[in-house]
Amino acid sequence: MGDFAAPESTGDPEKPPPLPEKKNKHMLAYMQLLEDYSEPQPSVFYQTPQNEHVYQQKNKLLMEVYGFNDSFSSTDAPQELAPPPALPPKQRQLESPAVKDGHPRDPSSVGSVPGKENRDGGERSPKSPDATESAQSEEEVDELSLIDHNEIMARLTLKQEGDDGPDVRGGSGDILLVHATETDRKDLVLYCEAFLTTYRTFISPEELIKKLQYRYEKFSPFTDTFKKRVSKNTFFVLVRVVDELCLVELTEEILKLLMELVFRLVCNGELSLARVLRKNILDKVDQKKLLRCANSDQPLAARGVAARPGTLHDFHSHEIAEQLTLLDAELFYKIEIPEVLLWAKEQNEEKSPNLTQFTEHFNNMSYWVRSIIMLQEKAQDRERLLLKFIKIMKHLRKLNNFNSYLAILSALDSAPIRRLEWQKQTSEGLAEYCTLIDSSSSFRAYRAALSEVEPPCIPYLGLILQDLTFVHLGNPDYIDGKVNFSKRWQQFNILDSMRCFQQAHYDIRRNDDIINFFNDFSDHLAEEALWELSLKIKPRNITRRKTDREEKT
Repeated sequence: MGDFAAPESTGDPEKPPPLPEKKNKHMLAYMQLLEDYSEPQPSVFYQTPQNEHVYQQKNKLLMEVYGFNDSFSSTDAPQELAPPPALPPKQRQLESPAVKDGHPRDPSSVGSVPGKENRDGGERSPKSPDATESAQSEEEVDELSLIDHNEIMARLTLKQEGDDGPDVRGGSGDILLVHATETDRKDLVLYCEAFLTTYRTFISPEELIKKLQYRYEKFSPFTDTFKKRVSKNTFFVLVRVVDELCLVELTEEILKLLMELVFRLVCNGELSLARVLRKNILDKVDQKKLLRCANSDQPLAARGVAARPGTLHDFHSHEIAEQLTLLDAELFYKIEIPEVLLWAKEQNEEKSPNLTQFTEHFNNMSYWVRSIIMLQEKAQDRERLLLKFIKIMKHLRKLNNFNSYLAILSALDSAPIRRLEWQKQTSEGLAEYCTLIDSSSSFRAYRAALSEVEPPCIPYLGLILQDLTFVHLGNPDYIDGKVNFSKRWQQFNILDSMRCFQQAHYDIRRNDDIINFFNDFSDHLAEEALWELSLKIKPRNITRRKTDREEKT
């Protein structure tokens, strides 16, 4: 593995890098509501995340699920370990170097430090006599082996008195990792969460797992209570990393790496730890299998289930709003936080499959609404449908479903529909709903509404994605060769609200009649066809009465 080194900068250092090449049509359509995005105040990204107690409870639950509390109090591993069983020649490299002849070895001689190889991939050459005599420089210290809290803090860049933001402003990747393994310090709960949420922006999951494994094996042979606690904390962070891997990250290389670690734990007599890690791995593999099976299923509209005959008026507005929320929720809870963070950096739909599915659902719903209205031949039928959707939006707002709310709003306020003749009362009623997504002061109205809701809630993710992209492009990844952790703290803050909303679920019963009527929102017209219908209803040379909202602007 390579060191945590800052990449060489190119071009003007004062300018943010250009936007990555956009490889996705669904996401771009989803974010059209934010065309007038403006820079928010920095304080927006430095707000205090949700209560530390939420994350403490999360850690406690994880420990209970995996039997983690028992893993370090069991007597599976005696202090004097028996020699591990003989291994076939091709497996000998898996034997832990931490134990020899049944006795723990000096951790300073255990393994090589991940990331300390030469640039050409070879091991570092022996030091010259002059280098041996000279004192070690800061760069030569094996930071992954540090355990003294004061020494760890001395290697971090901390904020100045009176500054906003996190206490930790930066540091080498290794020292940030070591600081995150100090999990028994209650004042570091949010720091650890910020690290686990954002580490992918400066190290790959595979490299992080290797470094955590190295640190764990460095101290696990000792009987000293403090060093045992260091190894325990490190192993818990490793379990967290595996538990929060995206399914697209569960590569053969990572699975092989983890199973080799399980084998080494068994050989060293750490049977409880091996069970914890093995259960964690198998759970992730099962999730991936289930996802593969789910993706192989055709959507409802293609399964031979005919769309329910009838019209939108056959159902109450609040019932429709509930079923829209149910469909949104099923997709929203599947989105993994790293998908959102990676999209802001790379803007690649393939690496964010659940997020892409969620945005595609939004787009289909929006065009389905437009199509239903535009396909009505009579003006009074179009007016009646538009009023029906406004009522549905009212109920969606009560359910805190901003996603479907804005999907319908984007349809009703789209150009092919907005240009037609509507009753003044209808137009003014719609204008009131449009104030929620007013772009002034960086969407202050929507941000305020979102901050006041009580979960469950389904947010419109477009603003979260736009905020993450703004932070990514507007802040350097490294400062003076050290990871810029202030940038990661802002990213963590933005994602924190989404994580909070994913923890609270709706209690809504499925109504198959309405779901079948939706028919996956697959029956909709394209943008060009909608414009053709709009121009047929009202040719361009006919002027339309301006609404009060348009006259003011």
